[in-house]
Amino acid sequence: MKLPTWLWIFSDDKTPTPPPSQLLLFSDDTTTITSNTTATTTITSCSLHNNHSSPRTLALTISHLRLTSLQPLPTPHVNFLAVHNHHLYAATGNLIHVIDTTSLALIDTFSVAGSSSGSVKSITFSNGSIFTAHQDNKIRVWKLTQNKRHKHIATLPTFEDRLRHSVLPKNYVNVRRHRKKLWVEHHDAVSGLALITDQLMCSVSWDKYLKIWRTSDLRCVESIKAHDDAINAVVVAADGTIFTGSADRRIKIWGKAVRKYGLTATLEKHKSSVNALALNDDGSVLFSGASDRLILVWDKEHGSNRMVLTSTLRGHSNAILCLINVSDLLFSGSADRTVRIWQRGYNGKFYCLKVLDGYEKPVRSLVSDSAKTTNVRVFSESFDGCMRMLTIEGLILSNYMSNKK
Repeated sequence: MKLPTWLWIFSDDKTPTPPPSQLLLFSDDTTTITSNTTATTTITSCSLHNNHSSPRTLALTISHLRLTSLQPLPTPHVNFLAVHNHHLYAATGNLIHVIDTTSLALIDTFSVAGSSSGSVKSITFSNGSIFTAHQDNKIRVWKLTQNKRHKHIATLPTFEDRLRHSVLPKNYVNVRRHRKKLWVEHHDAVSGLALITDQLMCSVSWDKYLKIWRTSDLRCVESIKAHDDAINAVVVAADGTIFTGSADRRIKIWGKAVRKYGLTATLEKHKSSVNALALNDDGSVLFSGASDRLILVWDKEHGSNRMVLTSTLRGHSNAILCLINVSDLLFSGSADRTVRIWQRGYNGKFYCLKVLDGYEKPVRSLVSDSAKTTNVRVFSESFDGCMRMLTIEGLILSNYMSNKK
């Protein structure tokens, strides 16, 4: 199947330049790409300060902002984006497309045989393995082969893990009336994955459970009934603290005691389903986005581990669907078909620096391949299959949290 793809460059005023030569050309087998990287691009100088922000309160200077619109994917419904080792993983339905982030060329497309696995909900990486969460309640494990293809090597829970626990009645839990499942199994869509350490990974599901997995032998080592409704989001701090967000409107914080994880705090300020969570670099600030159209900012209280609500960010006109924090910037994607860029000023308040519109459908996923640097690159996707790459160059940041101290 031939999949034509064009790369368009948009200036900041959303006026498209004339189309350049074709940059990405998909072959008939959807795995080999030829790329012409000599085409010119348009770089726009712009100010990201809004009318309500003054240079004294903001610590941001940007010399160039470039917005690139990519539409290389064969199916319109993109579920999730992830970045690893200069590769962008874009999940569309039950397919996962792998794009080289340097050349923007498609290098592989892989999926589970057949379509019964349902859509891919989340992707994470550990020790050379790729873990994918699926609508069919399963987690699948993949390895990258020498010829740069992805090979399916396991499905979690593994047959051995299920067999090991199937003997004893105590290993079964009630999931519905007259129906039981092993505690190592999710019994609804797996909605999120996050790495805790090189050896531990957590998963969350619409079945309301949080599970901990050992990545070395692919065993489930812990299962927690975490919420009263579907869990939509999970993030993990560097110290191993787990944050989960749910349709029950709550955010829960989980810390590891001697051997097992336990609930340490519950945050209850959202008025509707919590859909997205993000942490700053050191885990001292938590961002939560919900269907109430609000982004809440939670700061770790000085001298304790307690998270307190410090800011409420308003501006989106529909549900918040995704959040990422990179280089002291917060990016939010919404069902209102926009992406907003936020930054905390010297006074501690957050300001919306830029609103990026032009999406035809809700913005479902955001991911960045940038470290803390003067150049930031963020990929976004919406439900119409449109992917965009936002590049911010000449970024000069003064860390608010450092100044605060």
